[in-house]
Amino acid sequence: MLALVAFAAGAAETVDVAIEGYKFMPAEVTIRVGDSVRWSNREKRTSHSVLFPAESGLESERLFPDESWQRQFTRAGRYDYTCGPHPEMKGVVIVGE
Repeated sequence: MLALVAFAAGAAETVDVAIEGYKFMPAEVTIRVGDSVRWSNREKRTSHSVLFPAESGLESERLFPDESWQRQFTRAGRYDYTCGPHPEMKGVVIVGE
């Protein structure tokens, strides 16, 4: 039983970020190395993307309403991002050890 609890505590998690009202909600998430973030477009008519300017412009495909995109983070650090077509939309993923 102890081994099962230790395994469950180390399992990677997925944190959800909604895209709604031209905002990332929540705008800041804190996760651990190995966890993932899933962005889901909750708009009714607008497409968005998730763009990481500091990472040579790494960008998701366009997310149309009810679509999502997920990324796993394998290194600790701060990952600032924007929406490609709407750069005023900003968010950050903070990855700790």
